[in-house]
Amino acid sequence: MLRTLRQAGVEATGDVAQTAEEFTALVQKNSYDVILADYKLPNWNGMESVELLRREGLDVPVILVSGALGELTAVECIKQGAADYVLKDNLAWLPESVRRAMRERRLREEHEQSQQELARSNRDLEQFAYVASHDLQEPLRMVAIYTQLLAERYQGRLDSDADKYIHYAVDGALRMQKLVQDLLAFSRVGRPEVALQSADCNAVLQAGLKNLEAAIQESGAVVEHAQLPVVMADSPQLVQVFQNLISNAIKFRGSGPPSIRVSAETKGKEWVFSVADNGIGIAPEHVESVFVIFRRLNTRAEYPGNGIGLSICKKIIERHGGRIWVESEVGHGSTFRFTLPVKPTSSGG
Repeated sequence: MLRTLRQAGVEATGDVAQTAEEFTALVQKNSYDVILADYKLPNWNGMESVELLRREGLDVPVILVSGALGELTAVECIKQGAADYVLKDNLAWLPESVRRAMRERRLREEHEQSQQELARSNRDLEQFAYVASHDLQEPLRMVAIYTQLLAERYQGRLDSDADKYIHYAVDGALRMQKLVQDLLAFSRVGRPEVALQSADCNAVLQAGLKNLEAAIQESGAVVEHAQLPVVMADSPQLVQVFQNLISNAIKFRGSGPPSIRVSAETKGKEWVFSVADNGIGIAPEHVESVFVIFRRLNTRAEYPGNGIGLSICKKIIERHGGRIWVESEVGHGSTFRFTLPVKPTSSGG
């Protein structure tokens, strides 16, 4: 095998292991680009090397080199983690198999590195957003207070242009203050680790409805829900998800009173929750962008707010290992759906 690789221009050196113990000792001591393993040896088989590498936390491609290996067996070996297989009477294929395995490993390493850099960049951005928005709170509060004092004391005592300018200053300061508060709320979602505990979604929903009591009474909204499951979740964050989705349904209502229904069903290993309403709906081209932070589909004059509620929902659900999306049609309401893993059942008694 080494001779075949060298003849093909591959700079190859190697060590030989006859037992699982020898193999483990070698991979613990040395770094290898590729493992070439016979499918069946007297004391062990090549697929055991895949498992041993996994146990050691090593990403080294394993190519099986065997005298005879049926197609079904070969496919099963690749499913279990082998990178490729080459028959001993056709070693001419080995150099290309090795090169391909090494290319794929490099791509995996580059992908993992880019993911780590992206995660680090996201953490840095979250930290910056938290610090910036937190530290801006106090100076913005002072600006808002004193511009409001100007408006109260000098309204009508100066000319109409001065009144207009003071109004703009007050409005801008209050909007900036709300924007910074929303940014702080968004950055806080990503700071602590998610504390997963058993959470009864019926109680979680009721807590969210309690927080929305005034808005529900003012709008005449009717909120119905089926029996909801118990899941593993951070209860306060899940309250925020239900609260934001129901608040949106109330805010973006149609001409009649809001009608909202919350339900859940199991699909495989996850719960799919639905929050359906009879509101104004969302155009198909906007069903993705509604989850982007500060993305608004309507003017502030029509609907107040900065467009952060759904982005917070998305961040919370994704941190719980789920996903969130919306199905909607303009004028026919919206159904927001999100998933959470099914709570594992306890065994034993």
